[in-house]
Amino acid sequence: MSLSFFSNKDLKAIVERGNDVQEVLKQLETFRRGAKSLRIIKPACVGDGIVQIPPDEREVFVSLHDQAAERGRMLKFVPASGVASRMFKDWYRWYQQGGFDSTGTVKFLEDVEKFAFHDDLKELMASEGEDLECCIREARCADILKFILTPRGLNYAWLPKALLKFHIYPGQTRTALEEHLVEAAFYVRDARNICRIHFTVSEEHEPPFVNVLSRIKGDYEKLFGVKYEIAVTTQHRCTDTIAVDMENKPFRDGNGKIMFRPGGHGALLKNLNAIDGDIIFIKNIDNVVPDRLKEMTVLHKKILGGYLVQLQNEMFQNLKLLSGKRVEDELLPRVVRFCKEKLFISFPDGFWNDTISVKREYVFRMLNRPIRVCGMVENEGEPGGGPFWVEENGARSLQIVEQNQLDLSSREQNDIWESSTHFNPVDLVCGVRNYKGEKFDLNLYVNTDAVLISKKSHEEGELKALELPGLWNGSMAFWNTVFVEVPLETFNPVKTVDDLLRKAHLP
Repeated sequence: MSLSFFSNKDLKAIVERGNDVQEVLKQLETFRRGAKSLRIIKPACVGDGIVQIPPDEREVFVSLHDQAAERGRMLKFVPASGVASRMFKDWYRWYQQGGFDSTGTVKFLEDVEKFAFHDDLKELMASEGEDLECCIREARCADILKFILTPRGLNYAWLPKALLKFHIYPGQTRTALEEHLVEAAFYVRDARNICRIHFTVSEEHEPPFVNVLSRIKGDYEKLFGVKYEIAVTTQHRCTDTIAVDMENKPFRDGNGKIMFRPGGHGALLKNLNAIDGDIIFIKNIDNVVPDRLKEMTVLHKKILGGYLVQLQNEMFQNLKLLSGKRVEDELLPRVVRFCKEKLFISFPDGFWNDTISVKREYVFRMLNRPIRVCGMVENEGEPGGGPFWVEENGARSLQIVEQNQLDLSSREQNDIWESSTHFNPVDLVCGVRNYKGEKFDLNLYVNTDAVLISKKSHEEGELKALELPGLWNGSMAFWNTVFVEVPLETFNPVKTVDDLLRKAHLP
């Protein structure tokens, strides 16, 4: 792709915002070429890509987890940049229309007092000379919505999900952020009672996020006898991607400036790669439960962590043996069997026909990669990705696949997608150091073709946007991947405000 699209002023602006000009040219070429669809072969299921941990083996993995946690190996990574505007999309539409329809009005007025933000709403309205109970009796839904959604009130349509009140306890309420602090105290604390957590937030929400965190951190440290080491980072501007018009030329705003857009959650790979971590749990900000349900969540977090530790122990032992000067004849078949049975690594046809040095190098390379153990829940129709066997360039691997990565105009691909038995709740534990204790460069294990192109509306006209390979999709495509079944009870996302009225989120 030629530089002819850009003036010297354009090039200067690209460099000043932190983007690499050659990378921008590659993005333009991707728009011209189009996104490449993944080809799924079959769903991963229990016995074929998904591991089921027997109850009598759980304690072993919990113990392995606890030992690693005590040594300070555990860290929690929480993508927390999601804005609550999507949560309140329907409410905001009704607010703009002046209120709900008759059915919606009855439901809304009955439900208001059930939300954890009810008392804050009541107090704030009183400070503005309004009475919440009076508004409910008179069915003044638009007035109530105004105080929930807009800067005149709680401003919930603008705040990040992390700062929304999710749960009610005797004498207090908790935000999603607070629930993550509590969770961390149960499974990432070390022998010195240090809990390491990394939050990623949007640039505009960083100040209020940090302010709230500094205000509440000490209370939870006292409550759980821990010391939180918390990092807060924002999505780097250099990971923004260029937007194009319908002719794949750089899209320009009304002032003639080239438009860049956030590159999706795959942009967070840069944040993840910069962490000085070892074993990193990844969990979305909105997937939290009250204390009465945390025991199940914590148990299965520890099982996932311990399972990863056990796999790592065997991987590292094999890698040390393979790196030795002399490899025993029986070693390679034993390691290959481990790779197939425990890590679900596929080997190319004719593998055993190669020389011993070629086979050894191949096995070493396949083992010496980052590893992730991903919890999977039974599919009950939630929107999102799932675990599949994928074929690319003649090689088969386990991948977390999103629907928009596929060509669903293919009847075969659509049928395979629909036959999936499990769902990805974003419940990952990642090993990001090698057998020598050195950090992997995670950028080396990305499927750079796994991008997404979508159409967006803009006041200057339609544009195309480019999403980088998703954090747990293409960004981890060349990791060793293991799926483990976890109970559905460990997955309680809040995608819409009504999800807070599900049984799992109520007192």
